[in-house]
Amino acid sequence: MPKKNPKDIISQSQDAVLVDFYADWCGPCQTMTPVLEEALAELGGNIKLLKINVDKHPQLSQQFAIRSIPHYILFKRGKILWRKAGILTKRDLIQQLKGFA
Repeated sequence: MPKKNPKDIISQSQDAVLVDFYADWCGPCQTMTPVLEEALAELGGNIKLLKINVDKHPQLSQQFAIRSIPHYILFKRGKILWRKAGILTKRDLIQQLKGFA
């Protein structure tokens, strides 16, 4: 099965998709990965996680005006519902996303 283009996943998903713009060399990004996974699991799995490496997808980073990482954007059917940059606690992340789950 071919890998789906991240742009297609963002624009076509019927479910909410939380896009994590990150880089392998970014310490705060690595810190946030388990926090994101735990928070989304606690929200019942209704929000999917898509990780996009800014070094491998510079055009997407530019398209969505990513100026700092980690940066999160919540999409549904290609529309931005929420966005936030920086480190969040699991509690804060759940609080901010629970209305979309």
